[in-house]
Amino acid sequence: MSEPPVGPDEGHEDARAYTPAQVRESWLLRRRQKIREEIERNRRGEYKVPTWVLAALLVAIVLGWVLFIVLVGH
Repeated sequence: MSEPPVGPDEGHEDARAYTPAQVRESWLLRRRQKIREEIERNRRGEYKVPTWVLAALLVAIVLGWVLFIVLVGH
């Protein structure tokens, strides 16, 4: 059973139809290119703090406050 084509402007007559496999491959290629560009920026010194580091820092701060409140409250 073949999967229906997916793509932009499906109603447009000269729109290109993409299979789900092509969409997935295209996403993967864009993701790899984005990672390459980020690595190049980092090598030039244009790096930012990764989101996961900021999230971990936020969790640590919140847990620290909760522990402080619980331990000092008793």
